[in-house]
Amino acid sequence: MKKPSTADVLAVLPHTQCTRCGFPDCATYAQAVVDGHANINQCPPGGSDGIARLSEVTGLPVLALNPVNGAETPRHVVYIDEDWCIGCTLCIKACPVDAIVGTNKRVHTVIEPYCTGCDLCLPVCPVDCMLVENVSGSATGWAAWSPALAAQAQNRYELNSLRRRREEGESTKRLKEKAELKLSDLAAHSQHTDPLVLDKKRAVIEAALARARAKKLNPTPH
Repeated sequence: MKKPSTADVLAVLPHTQCTRCGFPDCATYAQAVVDGHANINQCPPGGSDGIARLSEVTGLPVLALNPVNGAETPRHVVYIDEDWCIGCTLCIKACPVDAIVGTNKRVHTVIEPYCTGCDLCLPVCPVDCMLVENVSGSATGWAAWSPALAAQAQNRYELNSLRRRREEGESTKRLKEKAELKLSDLAAHSQHTDPLVLDKKRAVIEAALARARAKKLNPTPH
């Protein structure tokens, strides 16, 4: 059997981006399966049907779901108890598919059709206002999911990742410009007048700018 591509494996994953497989996202897990660094039984949202699909794509034998990665359960979504929400935005930052909307110190809302049930928002909520609702009854795995939902989740995750990279780039640019401005006339931008202290601060800023330039030339792969 021809070795599958990462895209082949990724095509049969549910794209909940839950990280239960032990990898940061579905694409990384797919690559690990192709490289032989992960087994096909590490995706609880896909369940037994998902393992069978992965077996068909990879030619690897069907295995029972690894309990270390979790159990196959009905699909659920989360919603927010507005009486308890403090508007901290931590759940928004944790959501991989931008299914939560809100602003700082304002009540947040979950857009339920976009929620993948990844649970990544649950542990970060400081007031435990995230509630879980079963939306598939007794159906589990792919019986509780669909190719359309998987495609939607994949698209929203890719857009989420693109937005975060763009925001990170914009933030880095602002900090770089601020550092360069400060470096251009350090004495005017500092409370200190001691030349030794200013030289030390200058060295720290120059080192930070050098790291930023190096990171730009050799970005971390996503």
